[in-house]
Amino acid sequence: MSLKKLEKLSQAANTYKAILNAMEEWVVIVDHQSKIFFINRPYARFLGVKAEDVKGKKVTDVIENTRMHITVQTGQAERFSFQKILGSKMIASRLPIVDQGEVIGAVGTVIFHDTHEWKQINSHIKALLAEQDFQYQKSIASDKLNTGANFHLNDIIGDSQVMKSLSAKVTQVASGDVTVLIRGESGTGKELYAHAIHQLSDRAEYPFIKVNCAAIPESLLESELFGYEEGAFTGAKKGGKPGKFQLANGGTLFLDEIGDLPLLMQAKLLRVLQDREVESVGGTQPMPLNIRLITATHRPLESLIESGAFRGDLYYRINVVAIDLPPLRERRGDIAKLADFFLQKLSRRTGRRAPKLTVQALTAMIAYNWPGNIRELENVIEAAFYTSHDRKIPLSLLPAQLSQTDHSTPKNQTSKGIIQSTGSLKEQLNLAEKNIINAALIECGDNRTKAAKKLGISKSTFYEKLDKHGI
Repeated sequence: MSLKKLEKLSQAANTYKAILNAMEEWVVIVDHQSKIFFINRPYARFLGVKAEDVKGKKVTDVIENTRMHITVQTGQAERFSFQKILGSKMIASRLPIVDQGEVIGAVGTVIFHDTHEWKQINSHIKALLAEQDFQYQKSIASDKLNTGANFHLNDIIGDSQVMKSLSAKVTQVASGDVTVLIRGESGTGKELYAHAIHQLSDRAEYPFIKVNCAAIPESLLESELFGYEEGAFTGAKKGGKPGKFQLANGGTLFLDEIGDLPLLMQAKLLRVLQDREVESVGGTQPMPLNIRLITATHRPLESLIESGAFRGDLYYRINVVAIDLPPLRERRGDIAKLADFFLQKLSRRTGRRAPKLTVQALTAMIAYNWPGNIRELENVIEAAFYTSHDRKIPLSLLPAQLSQTDHSTPKNQTSKGIIQSTGSLKEQLNLAEKNIINAALIECGDNRTKAAKKLGISKSTFYEKLDKHGI
């Protein structure tokens, strides 16, 4: 090595040392034998030693209750753990230094020098997060009219072919004033589509009123839907109360879980829809109605009609245009994008960097059938987010029903998720390729060069495939 290069290296080393010595955090670096290679001046000053005197000594002989040697042995990072040094409880982190797959040392930092300092910083961070969340919610609110509808069509995540077709149908249907029945399993996003239809309609500036028919006791349903007059029954409020139909007048009424509506209320609802007017409980003067009706259910209404649990005439009144939402297992190509969306949402809420799913974890998620659909996926992601201690979410952090599934063979991956069961061979192969690319990007932290290398293809070919799949 030339003298010039040695001088440059020496200058760089001195610069790094100056930076580390200027830091408020205490820093110590050890080699593969857990001997101190470097300790910055603030840390040495607290310990009552000189940095040059402890260089080369075992870290366990210098720092009380240290676990640096354990980090060197295991190669496992330890973040934000308590460590008592000279009678003070501190918060320290220890990270392995890895070169070509081999642990060659470790770096340790003491971020908070006592618990009081940590509590002060914690309070400050909470205040900052609260302000950030307030500004975020404020920016959302400024973009949306205060009508009760909070979601637009572009808030719905998914770019699979089935979702593109669904969006096109919703856009077409929304512009009219036709009654819509949204059908789909629990957790598929029926309410989001009701919001989106309202936002795209001519009634967007008027109220959007939601009623969950399954959540209101049968004895209260009539007064909740149609309102009541003062003195209509014992406990009635002075001046009465408008019902959901009156509140929705001019806008959209969304009756969720209409399949759970009792038969008696079905008859009364049918009459209101036929007459286009509503009379409150205890009232004598009907009120003309100008509303758009959207209903939703996860129940098989046709079977309920056959069993006598649902009125056929009401069914034909509400089923003018049906929108069928696919379960998540039929749109597996959207799972990676949905998972990332939920991770970013949690990151914004907490101020914590969003971890990435490993290839094994994402493969398991794509293979799983998701009986709870998107709601279940969001819950799984949230649990993994809060239990992860690294920048990655491994398969081991997923629930047993996902992690215990065998994904080790290509045959199993093909039959259970990397390729879906419907569509032509070309469509299924395209979906498989897209999922594999998404998994590689997640594993490589969105570094496209690394992802291309991992997949064994050139950068130009990789970029062509990104364009092909719209990634």
